[in-house]
Amino acid sequence: MGKKKIKKVLVANRGEIAIRIFRACADLGLHTVAMYSKEDVYSSFRSKADEAYQIGEQLGPVGAYLNIDLIIDLAKKRGVDAIHPGYGFLAENADFARACEANGIIFIGPPSDVLEQMGDKLKAKEIAISCGVPIIPGSTEPLKDGEEALAKAIEFGFPIILKAAAGGGGRGMRRCDKPEEVVAAYDMVHSEALKAFGNGDIFIEKPDGACAIDDLTARRADTLIPDKDDAGRGTPCVVPEEGLDAPSIAHSACGNDDRRPFHHIQRLGLQSAQGKFQVGQQCGHVP
Repeated sequence: MGKKKIKKVLVANRGEIAIRIFRACADLGLHTVAMYSKEDVYSSFRSKADEAYQIGEQLGPVGAYLNIDLIIDLAKKRGVDAIHPGYGFLAENADFARACEANGIIFIGPPSDVLEQMGDKLKAKEIAISCGVPIIPGSTEPLKDGEEALAKAIEFGFPIILKAAAGGGGRGMRRCDKPEEVVAAYDMVHSEALKAFGNGDIFIEKPDGACAIDDLTARRADTLIPDKDDAGRGTPCVVPEEGLDAPSIAHSACGNDDRRPFHHIQRLGLQSAQGKFQVGQQCGHVP
């Protein structure tokens, strides 16, 4: 039996992110469905899709976009073949991907087992350590509160960055350059992460002045791994990720200086690149 063809896509996101996905779907001849919170009833993105439906009337401006059951229910009622999560919200949520799979809906992004391992930055750190890949100095478990964040910050030395373990898109990060900034910054990051991703786990990392190994996918489906990147920097190297069922390429941001150290940076660049490949493949645009 061949792969399920995508004809109708629900975008589980809002704003400019949703609009860009609608445009890409229109280019591929796909029917689009928007979902929006009560607070977004007058937002322009909802008019850019072929269909639009309000969801989670009593859940607030963010909660509506985090309710997996309501999103899946909407998709099934409207005959949706696939859901594109955009980024942020549920884009790196393994439970959401798993719910799509369980209901016969294509999740445009990595499989749920990959998200389970890499969607949480602290779990990604554990995988990097188990593979022998150096990580940026920082905590490997969620911080309990602002006071623990302060103690860890003093231990690692300033400056530090407080980061949300879940989500992405640049949300849930604060840099602290001195002790008096830490507790307030922790409260801000925790609150932002909880509202945006439904997960308030926070950890500490040092700003990385060394070279970084970053997860990404090839920009074109017919591209393998170039000898150098577009700026002519470095020679790519592969992070050992035998346990992950997803394409992953690691590259250096160091130029040609092999003496500088490498660190692993967890970033799920798979989401947009693999999603584009998956849509194109299932619509017959990519072999």
